[in-house]
Amino acid sequence: MRYLHTMVRVKDLDAALDFYCAKLGLQEVRRIESEKGRFSLIFLAAPDDVAAAKENFAPLVEITYNWDPEDYAGGRNFGHLAYQVDDIYAACQKLADGGVTINRPPRDGHMAFIRSPDGISIELLQKGEPLAPAEPWASMQNTGAW
Repeated sequence: MRYLHTMVRVKDLDAALDFYCAKLGLQEVRRIESEKGRFSLIFLAAPDDVAAAKENFAPLVEITYNWDPEDYAGGRNFGHLAYQVDDIYAACQKLADGGVTINRPPRDGHMAFIRSPDGISIELLQKGEPLAPAEPWASMQNTGAW
């Protein structure tokens, strides 16, 4: 398993980038714009981690900016921790066997979400290409929120 990023939702992208980049000194290493999803993801790295981050070898801060206004009450502006796993199905099965609820099952062989006992969302991402869809995951419904 490898730690990937921590996601934070922001209401004002310019103000957030001013804070994280201009003031705190983080540097943008990747950006994803989704017309369909109506969001922007901006990945930031500490100055000493920029080279490694560009090769996907350093933990990042993921700034998520949803284009439509949204209120992030109750700490919803803190999104999740993310970890890359070698086999998402095996990882989810081990967690489920340990009593952990899989909130968003890995139906696509790529991504799943669980929650810590304290309610922190944790994203699991398949290393490399997604695995082929497989049961029981492919038909499993979401449970709760993530």
